[in-house]
Amino acid sequence: MTPTSDSDNRLPDTADALLAQVPTGLWIGGGPCAASDGAVFDVLNPATGIPLVSVASASVDDAVRAVDSAAAAAAEWEATAPRTRGEILRAAFESIIARRDDFALLMTLEMGKTLAESQGEVTYGAEFFRWFSEEAARINGRVTTAPAGNGQIVVTKEPVGICLAVTPWNFPLAMATRKIGPALAAGCTMIVKPAEDTPLTTMLLAKVLSEAGVPPGVLTVLPTLRAPEVVAALMADERLRKVSFTGSTQVGKILLGQAADNVLRTSMELGGNAPFIVFDDADLDAAVDGAIAAKLRNGGEACTAANRILVQNGVRAEFTERLTERIAATAVGPGWAESSQLGPMINARQRDRIAALVDDAVAQGAKVHTGGDRLPGGGFFYAPTVIDQIAPGSDILVEEIFGPVAAVQGFDTEDDAIRIANHTAYGLAAYFYSTDLARVQRVSRRLQAGLVGVNRGVISDPAAPFGGIKQSGLGSEGGSEGIGEYLNTKYIALPPTQ
Repeated sequence: MTPTSDSDNRLPDTADALLAQVPTGLWIGGGPCAASDGAVFDVLNPATGIPLVSVASASVDDAVRAVDSAAAAAAEWEATAPRTRGEILRAAFESIIARRDDFALLMTLEMGKTLAESQGEVTYGAEFFRWFSEEAARINGRVTTAPAGNGQIVVTKEPVGICLAVTPWNFPLAMATRKIGPALAAGCTMIVKPAEDTPLTTMLLAKVLSEAGVPPGVLTVLPTLRAPEVVAALMADERLRKVSFTGSTQVGKILLGQAADNVLRTSMELGGNAPFIVFDDADLDAAVDGAIAAKLRNGGEACTAANRILVQNGVRAEFTERLTERIAATAVGPGWAESSQLGPMINARQRDRIAALVDDAVAQGAKVHTGGDRLPGGGFFYAPTVIDQIAPGSDILVEEIFGPVAAVQGFDTEDDAIRIANHTAYGLAAYFYSTDLARVQRVSRRLQAGLVGVNRGVISDPAAPFGGIKQSGLGSEGGSEGIGEYLNTKYIALPPTQ
């Protein structure tokens, strides 16, 4: 681990001008406004622990205002031509790309990831708007003659209605566009409750969408420090018809319980515990590259991050040595510093949680090859870490790490690898490296995960469905499946034509 220099800690010269462009009120009715009770909260820079700006904190009364606004706009937006909805999303895509540097720096300032990571998220996140701009005009139904010959079967697709999106802090642009894109393309109005750590990117996105032509009320954004009360109020409103959530399984279960009261449509992208399997026939150079990508992408703060690195014992020592060398050389510092390869964790709570997982594993006999410590300074930094010789049942093998810690385990046979990989309540992502085509086919089928990467460490794609099984969630986002999450199916029975 290589720290960056003290001179890199200074904010970029453009930061103040950028922050001045970001709306800091609630976004209701097509523009920013204060919370009904005037409440605000600070958004911290995780690299320094110092506030960036203060934003409005929505209350339960504001939740009612939000649904009122969404309801008032719903009928007109549903009646808007699909091509028009698509063209607005396309214009928003182009605007995000044109403002790539602004969005990238803003994400780095409020979330901590490096500018290179943020630039990548701009490309990825904007693509959801381009993808769903094209899907808007491809919402299909069908007309068939009833088998009995007594009429026609007409099947149509209609927007579900007012939607709520609860988004996480780790991908503040992409997790918003992945939900907003299909909802607006389908003709739904949407209320977004962004994570309290990273509301600024969503606020700037709301402004861009408004400038692209989204009518007032079609999109609402409610930053808040009172999320449980505000979300509960939204979920209890009978006008709401859909909730999409990305976050922890614990919170997802609470929302599923609340959704049951009004029988809401739900999309849940929840926790993960992704295995990364390296078989002894793998290309080790490629496998190490893939492990770095799957582990350190977004600082390890990704639901698809490799959580358990399973290496066949014949190559485990060599693989671990190579991985340790690469991770130990990772430069850590503020995300905006050109030399930084890894930024801070999102907040002190998350950094300390990672430290507790490592400390627990070490107390039970695990060996630290590099890292294993919090880093000094004002921000929330944790050293990139490699550990192995981990006792079975250690918390770090069971819980989602969500940080730059590579936990290596050995295995003997293919059956052992599958058994260990599937021995979890989660089933979001899984990865494996092998050059044996027959093994590739077998293992791909046997892994219990919604996403499987074969000889790849990065697998997310706006054109592919994204979703997990077991306690990793319900439904799919992205791909041609994504827009279906925001559409109801209606059957119309017509009499015979003659």
